[in-house]
Amino acid sequence: MLTDAWIADRRPVLVVEDCDDDFDTVLHAAARAGVRNRLVRAVDADAARRLLACDVLACDAAGGFAFVLLDDSLPGVDGLALRDHVRRDGLLAHLPVVVFTTRINPRDRDLFCAAGASAFHVKCVQYTDSLVTLVAIFERWLKRTAPPGCVALCAGRSA
Repeated sequence: MLTDAWIADRRPVLVVEDCDDDFDTVLHAAARAGVRNRLVRAVDADAARRLLACDVLACDAAGGFAFVLLDDSLPGVDGLALRDHVRRDGLLAHLPVVVFTTRINPRDRDLFCAAGASAFHVKCVQYTDSLVTLVAIFERWLKRTAPPGCVALCAGRSA
């Protein structure tokens, strides 16, 4: 569980997730982890782009988003295209993009990692496993102690 002693990042987290049930799981995991950061939801890539544009305007005052938790299967533009948008914008290029997906094919992981995703996590079939994975994501990206790079993790097991 996150504690005040080691939470290094209080900025909001952008959650790009179109499924209400999956977003509820994110909210539950954040509560379980003790996350006090505001979770800002975008249900598609266009909404995420608008929020990120606002984030760029707010960067000087508030520091912007801590990270983006990105579902890659979105209506319209997919998560990979949104991740590319973030990487091409000079003001957002530093922003960690953590992919949280149902895709289990290693080629998909390799594709996102090669395209610059900060991490790639699989949504687990079991609700409790998804909670464990999401708690680990919040701890890793809000604590900021892990080195950068692309990591695959599901319920604490490296893939």
